[in-house]
Amino acid sequence: MARYTAESKELVRDAVDMEELVSSRTELRRAGVNRLQGLCPFHDERTPSFGVNPAEKLYYCFGCQASGDPFTFVMETEGVDFKGALELLADRYNVRLETEAEDPRDAERRRRRERLLELLDRTASYYERVLWEAEEAARARDYLAARGLTEPILREFRVGYAPSAWDRVLLASRRGGFSEAELYETGLAQRSKRDQKPYDRFRERIMFPLADGRGRVLGFGARAMRDNQPPKYLNTAEGDLFHKGRELYGAHLARAHATRAGSVIVCEGYTDVLAMHQAGLRHTVGIMGTALTEPQMVELGRMASRIELALDADAAGQRAMARAARVAEGRKLELRVVALPPGQDPAELVGAEGGEAMTERVSRSMPFVLFHVDRLLSTGDPDSPEGRDRLLEALRPVFHSLPASAMQQELVRRVAGRLALSDALVVSMLSDAKSAGSSAGNGDSATAGSARGPTSTHGQVDRRVQTERAFLALCIARPGDGRRALLGLSLEEHFSDPLCRRAAAHLREHLESPREGLDDDDTELAALIAELVVRAGEPGTPGLMEVERLQLMLARVDRQIAAALASGEGDVSELAEEREKVRALLDDAVDRTMQEGAGSTSAI
Repeated sequence: MARYTAESKELVRDAVDMEELVSSRTELRRAGVNRLQGLCPFHDERTPSFGVNPAEKLYYCFGCQASGDPFTFVMETEGVDFKGALELLADRYNVRLETEAEDPRDAERRRRRERLLELLDRTASYYERVLWEAEEAARARDYLAARGLTEPILREFRVGYAPSAWDRVLLASRRGGFSEAELYETGLAQRSKRDQKPYDRFRERIMFPLADGRGRVLGFGARAMRDNQPPKYLNTAEGDLFHKGRELYGAHLARAHATRAGSVIVCEGYTDVLAMHQAGLRHTVGIMGTALTEPQMVELGRMASRIELALDADAAGQRAMARAARVAEGRKLELRVVALPPGQDPAELVGAEGGEAMTERVSRSMPFVLFHVDRLLSTGDPDSPEGRDRLLEALRPVFHSLPASAMQQELVRRVAGRLALSDALVVSMLSDAKSAGSSAGNGDSATAGSARGPTSTHGQVDRRVQTERAFLALCIARPGDGRRALLGLSLEEHFSDPLCRRAAAHLREHLESPREGLDDDDTELAALIAELVVRAGEPGTPGLMEVERLQLMLARVDRQIAAALASGEGDVSELAEEREKVRALLDDAVDRTMQEGAGSTSAI
């Protein structure tokens, strides 16, 4: 795989317009001399807590603690790795990336992959032209229109048509300089069993390009237009480029919408995804008729933490939902089910009820564990003692690891009502014998995780640490005063938080350029520096810095007094006298700062 030069990375970073980049995900407004503020694109909030320093090209959310630079922003919002983010930004800001010296074999593999991607893209464009221009494609256009799909959405997804002739793609690709070997590798051609001659794999079919996260075509899903044309759906064969179990149809178009919505809707078929996007549910992707795989669930988790399953209500769809729960096991994902009437898929529902009705259905989605319990109850025999015992036995794994919660109580009431048993008896019978003392059963880990939903990984920062961070941010905002203030403090005595202490040590050497010298593996320190730089977008005044410095000194004395009292050793009178002096200095500094109109501080 090609490695890009460090100079290329810096050229991309320099070219990025941070305000323009972030504004594509959330609306920003000026909140300081060098600070922008808006609603966080990484979590739901009503009050803006997301800050951007456009000069330093850093962002930080004071709500969920998301932080980083242009590369991490694209990695998080687009679900790509660093290399993918670098390439996306280079494309966006017209920067040519230079590669480091490669192993000849790696260079050859990269060139070969680029050639195959180019061939697939050219072919997708050809199929598009045929769909809209060829008389032969009229039936395909009529079929798509009958499904309620309009030209704009079809063009956005690059839907096309493969003509019935056996060699159109073959001949056009040869004229473009591509070899038969490349046609075989991309799955666009195959050999005749009779005479081994090549011919087009896809003919007389509606073509749905299958793209990666950057929108690059990796293969095709093809729907037959004749009843006597098996199979009904034909996909590109598995190869180096295309792996059906890794891809999600429409993910490159849905990703940004899923980030903003905080959820992603999962359908089965191509036209389901198209209809949902056309109806305004732009955070929809498709699994292309297969059971959800581990790689697909990983990709969904990158897009959003809430997964809405809008799969067909037939047996296959229900098996797919059960499979999804198993794949989601152990992940911090909230798995929900959108109830669909039997025999109708999302595309049919959008056509029959309209986009608003489908949006309402999605808003009424239920936790997967609730759906799972209802399904088990509906398939058993609740009217006989033996049937009730069998149902309880089937339900016991669902409750096995379900935590004590309102959901647990609701499920107990649901089961008790359906089986005409008391709540207490249901709890007793659903409890595992090894944990009979537990007040409730538990559920299998997939359903339990789905019921709990996502949890925050960040705790609240206490007042003491906030003071230390506020001081460090002011040091960055006013590096001249900040350097003198930092050198006048003891890292060990004045910074109680280990991370703030490390940040202070780093800033003593890098106050003018806070990001320089950071260890790539020290993500914790990098995140704090990003927060401090964003905070520093509002420069403050020398008086405000003095207030924060004196607060650190006051906190140091308080810790020393507390330690002396806890140990029972020594007289604290000298410390108490020192505290009064620092307190008096702090009060004077606050008064001066308020008179200067500097506004509120983090203190007092």
